[in-house]
Amino acid sequence: MPWMMMNVILPPEVMTWEAALSQRQALRDAGKTLVFTNGCFDLLHAGHVTYLQQARALGDVLWVGLNTDASIQGLKGPLRPIVPEKERAIVMAALGCVDGVVLFSEPTPNALITALQPDIHTKGGDYEATDLPEYSIITAYGGEVKILPFVEGMSSSNMIGTILERYGAKG
Repeated sequence: MPWMMMNVILPPEVMTWEAALSQRQALRDAGKTLVFTNGCFDLLHAGHVTYLQQARALGDVLWVGLNTDASIQGLKGPLRPIVPEKERAIVMAALGCVDGVVLFSEPTPNALITALQPDIHTKGGDYEATDLPEYSIITAYGGEVKILPFVEGMSSSNMIGTILERYGAKG
């Protein structure tokens, strides 16, 4: 039986949508720049951390939209995620460059972005800004999309492949 987190108390950086909307208004009132990114962040690696640090440097606050388990399964198949959403949220919130985490269950962050209207939305260099499903939403309200450099050779899929290659048959 896999290890399960019981009675997990999420840190305050892991926000409900309602709390995020309230805090977003406070950020606007204070004239702060909200940077937003999103992703699965299933197996956190150095590429993710580098990317998040670069995103955080673009503004006053960095929030991460984190795909729920159901959302990831819809995108990547029934064997993913490896790390459950509450655990991923705790790890993400613990990073010094991340100021807030909001879970979303849709395949894209469009609804969350529409609600929060971040000043800057970032994605990794393996994307083209105009190809993002959220691009038109962000530019329509005057937000900015920034593509950050891709860190070569870093991916959760590569990590899974390495683990299977080294330990798959050994159990």
